[in-house]
Amino acid sequence: MKLSARNQFKGKIIDIQEGAVNGIVKIDIGGGNVMSATISMNAIRELGLKVGGEAYAVVKATSVMVGVDE
Repeated sequence: MKLSARNQFKGKIIDIQEGAVNGIVKIDIGGGNVMSATISMNAIRELGLKVGGEAYAVVKATSVMVGVDE
């Protein structure tokens, strides 16, 4: 797999919360860090995602917001 995104984190799928249209996939990327993504149920099925399987969390963002309490 080659992508332009530089933030690629390989990990283990630890949870998939299935919905009617979308699902939330949680990937343990190590060091106590878990990333989650909301993707379509069609994508979950097409990629063959299963709890215990391996997958990549790929982050491609044009901006990051930072906030603080007032």
